[in-house]
Amino acid sequence: MNSGHPPMTIRSVPSPIQDPFELIDTAPEDKPFVVAQLGQSLDGRIATPTGASRYINGTCALDHLHRLRAHVDAVVVGVGTVIADNPMLTVRRVPGRNPARVFIDPRGRLPETAQCVRSACARRIAIRANVSVTLPGVEEIIIEARDGTISPHEIIQKLHERGLRKILVEGGARTISTFIAAGCVDRLHMLVAPMIIGSGMAGLSLPPIDGLDGALRPMTHVHVFADGDTLFDCDLRSTSTAVP
Repeated sequence: MNSGHPPMTIRSVPSPIQDPFELIDTAPEDKPFVVAQLGQSLDGRIATPTGASRYINGTCALDHLHRLRAHVDAVVVGVGTVIADNPMLTVRRVPGRNPARVFIDPRGRLPETAQCVRSACARRIAIRANVSVTLPGVEEIIIEARDGTISPHEIIQKLHERGLRKILVEGGARTISTFIAAGCVDRLHMLVAPMIIGSGMAGLSLPPIDGLDGALRPMTHVHVFADGDTLFDCDLRSTSTAVP
């Protein structure tokens, strides 16, 4: 029976095919490799309308995030995430080395009292549009902003020049969306919890498209965690459109 729907190419594959951490470890040495991660509910929410987000994902997803940090040279977050969540950005749940912390802070709002800024257990770098107040132990990289935004391409390049090749873009959702929209992300780790929130803040927000032929359809490896959360490991360098 013809349902009227065009046939689709199924691009998800079983999890034993690829280890998501091996893919990071074996990435080419001569260029940056960027991973982004985002945790959300089944209906694509990352918080309720009041901003409550702890804890949408379970402990397996949190362990996965810490392993991601342990496999990269630097973790990148926007200053809004630092202010709102006060994260530590360490690998305290798993063995490994703490990555450098990189803060995208165009207007110099980075709080000196934040845990990830105050702690000297890893290198700290602030990406700014203008010279700002120097914080103790924090390096500063100046990149001109365009329309209020610092180019993800330039951020990655400047970090690569400083020996930070494997990069995790951790948050928030706006920062992750900006890097994906700029074509700067090699792999996206989407961690989906078996939860329906129904309203609130959405996860990714990319430029609008007119038709589904403009949608990203990445090759995706699916890993189901013991507590019910599911990892979708998306290869954003291998995308296709629907087959007509």
